[in-house]
Amino acid sequence: MAPDTAETPVVVAVEGVSKSFSMRKDNSLKERVVTLGRLGRTYREVFDSLKSVNLDIRAGTTIGLMGPNGSGKSTLLKIIGGIIEPSAGRVRRRGRLAALLELGAGFHPDLSGRDNVYLNASILGLSREETDAQFSDIVAFSEIGDFIDTQVKFYSSGMYVRLAFAVAVHTDPDILLVDEVLAVGDEAFQRKCMDKIREFQREGRTIILVSHSASQVMEVCDEGVVLHDGEIAFVGSASDATKIHRDILEGKRRDHIEAESEEPTEAPAKVSAVTLSGLTGPDGQALPGDAVHIDIHVEISEPLDDWNTSVSIDTPHGQQVFGTGSRRLGVPHGPTAPGTHTIRYTLPDLALAGGTYFINAVVADAVGDDIDILWQGATFSIPYSDAQTGTVYSRAQVTVI
Repeated sequence: MAPDTAETPVVVAVEGVSKSFSMRKDNSLKERVVTLGRLGRTYREVFDSLKSVNLDIRAGTTIGLMGPNGSGKSTLLKIIGGIIEPSAGRVRRRGRLAALLELGAGFHPDLSGRDNVYLNASILGLSREETDAQFSDIVAFSEIGDFIDTQVKFYSSGMYVRLAFAVAVHTDPDILLVDEVLAVGDEAFQRKCMDKIREFQREGRTIILVSHSASQVMEVCDEGVVLHDGEIAFVGSASDATKIHRDILEGKRRDHIEAESEEPTEAPAKVSAVTLSGLTGPDGQALPGDAVHIDIHVEISEPLDDWNTSVSIDTPHGQQVFGTGSRRLGVPHGPTAPGTHTIRYTLPDLALAGGTYFINAVVADAVGDDIDILWQGATFSIPYSDAQTGTVYSRAQVTVI
């Protein structure tokens, strides 16, 4: 899917970009009057949304921007799109750009859908003659022809997205920016949007996508960029980016738990590694029917009474294809002394079809609450077969009856 990026030009260059926002802390009128009287000024706090971000995006690539809430993803996308100006640094762009950001951005609520098509298209760089030529296709793609002359303030959120996306993709953009808005709308239209994005990919266009969905990033994107606290934490493959993103989210979850407790405590157990054995295929691959052993290596720092482990297997799209654990199986682990311990899960007849798979491992307490998670602790692949598609392996026969 990705082009040979070593030979393609940079179409978006983010150079030392920082963005700060000034936030009022005296929200009510009374608070503002009191603050002004005491200090002679309003009380504001500066929030650094982005901090000296550098990023090159090459033509024809699809980039997924990931990160926790507040990490700066949408701010960076808006700066790339020219919607807001950076506090420092600059962004250099090459080619026509279309942005699909907040719901209804570029729409006037009191204008009809028809008028907003022309308004939004002009914002995205189309002349009236060019919009005239594309208008029928835009309305057909949006599937809201019956409401095209209705004021958009009466549109549902799904209708907003349909029309906004239809306009954006019909402006013949070289670069398409897409925020989380694709999560709005029915499943059929989301598939239609994904089909259009794949068409753009085949045509060599550049796409920058903000998403919280690991499956969407791994399915659509060539590369992933992970933002954390306004800084770039990782740039690389989509699969590695989703792993880093999960690690950051898990770290935030632990910090939140510790903040709620009276005293921060070290986790009593940690998943240190996951290893596999029993793979009989060539070059370390697995084969359908293999008896695969999944060993979870757990470091225990203090004695545990009852505790549990679990494993799950994901596709590169983030879809879980299998999961189980000691608590589900009714065999929790009993009292255990500190030290390194190995828990083995055996899948006696691997029933997965061709593809690459990731194994996640969890150690949990007696009631199943997570203590530690190792995302994508191990990976394995199964050769593809021409006899079937999908992720489940099954011997199939066909007869005429």
